[in-house]
Formats: sequence, structure tokens, C-alpha cells
Amino acid sequence: MKIEDCFYLGKIVRKYSFNGELLIKLDTDQPELYENLDAVFIDYRNTFIPFFIESSQFHKSDLLRVQFEDVTTEAEADSLLKSDVYLPLEFLPKLEGNKFYFHEVIGFRMDDVNYGHVGTITAINDSTAQALFEVEKDEKEILIPLNDQFIVKVDRSKKTILVNTPEGLIDLYL
Repeated sequence: MKIEDCFYLGKIVRKYSFNGELLIKLDTDQPELYENLDAVFIDYRNTFIPFFIESSQFHKSDLLRVQFEDVTTEAEADSLLKSDVYLPLEFLPKLEGNKFYFHEVIGFRMDDVNYGHVGTITAINDSTAQALFEVEKDEKEILIPLNDQFIVKVDRSKKTILVNTPEGLIDLYL
């Protein structure tokens, strides 16, 4: 399993007990989907390792308390602190309509209702206050806010996203 075949589920943020239990801060809007997992992948010292889950339960909203098999001491738990946790992409629930996962739309064509063909989505920048589509057209980068009001239609079969951006936004980049 490679990291590109997986999605980021969360981060191990702290120990819970003296017998190796850990708390994972989940990065999801639907934490209940991940309560009864059998295993996860952990980015452990730059190596992608599967860890099997002996037991898990929710601890205060978005924290998942887990006991991994073969992690039974405080020292073993300490070594996993601050590690990123991943699951294979097939564990993601299917989204419909105009909802999508960021990784899903990379490579999609973007068209605007008024402007026409905008370009190809090369990435989504979610490190800013508002997530942005990074769109490339003629070797120029166009940044479009990822705003539900702008998204008219996501067509997975044609790999296109139709947006309706404010007048002049796209022209700023060209």
C-alpha cells in the first residue's frame, strides 16, 4: 500500500492510558464511520505500516481512542505520538451531486458559465482560510475559491466541473 492509494484520516495526538491506548484526532465530518475499523496505516518514521486495531471507541467528539495489537506499553505508544493515520481510498463513502473529495477532482476540466473553458484543475490548496481550486491554463495558474455558491455542476462521467464565478475573477489571472 502506498500513501497515494490512501486518504488522511487523522493524527495520533496523545496517549490515553499506561497500557498503550492512544487518541487519534480524526479529520472528518463523519467520525462515526470510522469507529469500528480493523486496521489503519500509520506513517511511522517515513515508513507506511499497517497497525491492527484490537479495540476502539469515541472519546469526546472527534477523538478516537484505540488499542492497537502489539502496542501494550507506554513507551511503544510514545513512539507513535504525532504520527499521521491513513486508510485506503476505497474506505471513503461515495459522494454524489456537487459534493466531492479534493483528490477526486484533480485533472478535471473546469468550465465557467460566462467565461467558457477555464483550464485543468491541478490541485486544491486547502492551507488558506478558504480552499482554492488551482487551475492551469496556457501555463498560467488561476485560483478559484472553492465555494458552494460558485459550483454549478460536478460531472464525474465527463470529468468536468462547471462554475459560475464573479465577473472579472478569471480575467485577473490572464
